[in-house]
Amino acid sequence: MSTALSVNLNKVALVRNTRHLGIPSVTRAATLCLEAGAQGITVHPRPDARHIRADDVRELHALLRKDWPRAEFNIEGNPFHNLMDFVRELRPHQATFVPDSEGQFTSDHGWNLRVDGERVKPLIAEARALGVRVSLFMDADPQAMPLAKAVGADRIELYTEPYAAAWRTPRQRQELQRFADAARAAYAAGLEVNAGHDLSRENLTDFLREVPRVREVSIGHALVSDALELGYAATVRGYLQAIGRAAQ
Repeated sequence: MSTALSVNLNKVALVRNTRHLGIPSVTRAATLCLEAGAQGITVHPRPDARHIRADDVRELHALLRKDWPRAEFNIEGNPFHNLMDFVRELRPHQATFVPDSEGQFTSDHGWNLRVDGERVKPLIAEARALGVRVSLFMDADPQAMPLAKAVGADRIELYTEPYAAAWRTPRQRQELQRFADAARAAYAAGLEVNAGHDLSRENLTDFLREVPRVREVSIGHALVSDALELGYAATVRGYLQAIGRAAQ
């Protein structure tokens, strides 16, 4: 099984929003990434529209439906804020439920389903009834994986910043073991596994070699940063090569 690469375009929109010229284009970025071999596009539209805006979400949905019907469209967000509006309107392939607060700088923790499970459960059921796969953004806690299955999720997305922070430090092996254990617990519970946050060309291969059967990685900040130097096409190819090396 090959791990799919979904490119998060939030940082492209963030740069665009500093002026009123419409550049860089989010839809052009998506096209270039997909032409280079990316298998999907991710956006995380926050309520304050500080990067991805509602019009971006709709334009990307139309682009993928028309020109890239096999590419996956993944919309992330808090289902108690604005995410469900997009799910109901657009029915993307996947909705990733993230427990962000409205003013949060970036995603920095997974769901506590012991607290929020009953509240999130009907929204998962609604999304799935619309034909939308649901992934829950989760910390690497093996004991939490049966809870994610119990509330109806199809997948979990492992929040990988702790691994990225530990990469090439004495803690790397311990963190990789923790993530591998969480992935195995997810599969044992009947879930599939995605991963994302602070993954990069440098640390991605080590992660995928140790964490079993990751279906998809969603990568934005590092990938867009690389693209500023290398261009979208070369950058996407570099990430696909990093994924390929993990299978060797």
